[in-house]
Parts: sequence; structure tokens; C-alpha cells
Amino acid sequence: MAFGLPACSILGKLHDVKFVVQVRLFPTPAQEAALADTLRLCNEAANVVSRIAWEINTFRNYDLRRHTYSALKEMGLSAQPAQHVIKKVADAYTTVRAQVKAKLREALMRPIGFRCDAAQPFDDRCLSWQIPARTVSLWTTHGRTKGIRFGCSDEQARLLAAYRRGESDLVHRDGLWLLIATCDAPDTDVTDPDAFIGVDLGIANIATTSDGVKHAGKALNAVRHRNRQLRRKLQAKRTKSAKRLLKRRRRAEARFARDINHRISKSIVTEAARTGRGIALEDLSGIRERVRLRKPQRVTLHSWSFHQLGSFIAYKAARAGVALVRVDPAYTSQECSACGHVDKRNRPDQETFVCMSCGFAEHADVNAARNIAMRGVAGWAAVMQPNAA
Repeated sequence: MAFGLPACSILGKLHDVKFVVQVRLFPTPAQEAALADTLRLCNEAANVVSRIAWEINTFRNYDLRRHTYSALKEMGLSAQPAQHVIKKVADAYTTVRAQVKAKLREALMRPIGFRCDAAQPFDDRCLSWQIPARTVSLWTTHGRTKGIRFGCSDEQARLLAAYRRGESDLVHRDGLWLLIATCDAPDTDVTDPDAFIGVDLGIANIATTSDGVKHAGKALNAVRHRNRQLRRKLQAKRTKSAKRLLKRRRRAEARFARDINHRISKSIVTEAARTGRGIALEDLSGIRERVRLRKPQRVTLHSWSFHQLGSFIAYKAARAGVALVRVDPAYTSQECSACGHVDKRNRPDQETFVCMSCGFAEHADVNAARNIAMRGVAGWAAVMQPNAA
């Protein structure tokens, strides 16, 4: 190795696994009207709370409750929905202020606003699940609405019955009514791995493993290129219909990318669990600021959610009891996985790796993934030492 022990972060021996299960509701026309009125009133109330919070410069949940609870009750909200509205506003300001502090966005110049159909959380006092019957009942402005049907797979029903905890969010998106439930699985004992699968994230292939498996390559890039060209044409038109189509396509492309990331992460975690290995993943925090690429490559890199893929791999690994290590990706594309020689000339083009020292040749992404796997082994061994912090 040309440098010392790689910096890495380890997901510990035990995982408290949190994930969400999304189900679709199938309300009757009367039930749908009740749900729509409920979201509208809750978000009107949220805008009232937001304006008051801005005027009195008070953003803590407890303090806001003292100043706004009575007004929300007068608007027609019951006790629990009123408190959830106040908490939603407080959490929104906490998130935005943290983003401003981290310089991820500019400072607020006006109160935070909530759309009329923005998501609304419900706890077990306001919402109850009848999983065997595939129905839910929840508080609405029309009273307690019972027997709202929902659809889900058998696996989703099992997860809801076993692990659902806390709040569920009512969401109206693209004409669909959804419930997003938070699940909290018990701690999973992570098996001490015999080896690691290295995962290299890149442009030509979204993910390449040290086993030589390439995920989502040319075919996906062709789809992404077509989508990008269509976006440019629609953006150039600037008409209302073009803007509506852009909005629909943006959501469709996000669903497409999410599905691809789920498939890739499931494949990688399943292989790691089957072979008793851990997963070594690149730590990509700050990648947009670190990476220097030509403009076409920057567009391709930044238009894919690698953070989402990494989070999917992480939570799936946690649920499967697979060890996950995040390693420093520096020079993994220039280092020879056979002899450790580092030279930028080792990689003459995007696909080719030929070591200038020992002559070892391999696909560049596979070579980088093997380097990541070796750093995962070293990082895991260091952390698991008896005297390690």
C-alpha cells in the first residue's frame, strides 16, 4: 500500500434498524373527501403556526404549543392532530436552520410555507391498522373514518405487523393516497465476516463489485441520456404544459432511480449474506466538492443519487446482519490491486487499468472495487482489535 491505514467508518456490532413501509390507500369517494379536507385543514393550521413562530421568533415545540394550541383547537383540530401540526412546524424549522448552519441553503427570508396536500403524521391515538383485513381507521375532520382499504404485499403486511412503531404519514402524491409507516426492527447481531465485497460507484456503471459484477451500465445510461435530452427540450419551451410535463417526468424519473437503487442494493446485500462476507463501500461525503470532472461527466455523476444507493445498502445490510464498512476512496482508481503501486498513468482511459509497475491488467472499476474490499478488511480488523476505542 502506498499510504497508511485507510480512514473508514464501521456500522457497529449491533444495529437498531429503522425503515419505512409504504402502502397505497383505496378510499371511497366519501373517504377521499374526508382525507382531502383533513390534509387541507392540517396544513392551513401548520401555516398559521409557522407565521406565529416567525413573528415571535420562537421555534421550540413546547414553546410553540403555548402560543398556538388554542388557535388550532378553534380551527377544528382535535388535541393530538393539533400537537402533531405544531411538532411538524418545529421540526421543519429545525431542519432548515441546520441546513443554513451547514451552508447547504441560504437563510430564511420569510416563514416556512406548507402545501395544502403536504404530508401529515398520525400516531396510534389517531390511526389504527387492521392488517389482516387490510384496512385502517383514522381521525379526519369528518370524524373517525373507518374501513379505509389499503393494498400491500404479504411481506409488507408481515413487516407492519411485526415492526411498526410510532407515527405514520398520510401522503397525497400524484393523485394517489399513501400511508408511510415507520418500522423499528430489533437489534441484529452482525456476523464477523470472513472477507469483504468491495463496491465501486461510478459513471459508466452505477456500481461494480470486487467479484466483477457490473450493475446498471450502458442500458441505464442510454435511458438517462434520453431523459436528459427530453428535459432540455421541455425546459427550453417554458410553456405551462411543458412545465407540467417536466413535473410529472421528474417524479417518474425519481421512482425509476429509486427502483434501480433498490435492485442493486438487494443484489449486493444478498450476495454478501449468501457468502458470509461484509460490504466495503466508498465514503462519498463531499464528493461534489472533491471530484474534478469534465462537464458531461459532472452532469452524469450528479444526476444519480449515490447517497440513496448507499443508504439502501446500509439498511438492507443491517436487516440481514451483514457488516458494512465505509472507506476512504482516495486513489482506489489509480492503485494496483495486485502490487499496490499508485500512478495516475495506471488508468489510461475510463475502462482500462494496466499497472505501470507489475503489468497487472483488469477492468478499471473491478480493480477499484478490489482495492475498496481490501481497505474494508483492514478497517474492520483495526476496529475489532481488543484495545480499539
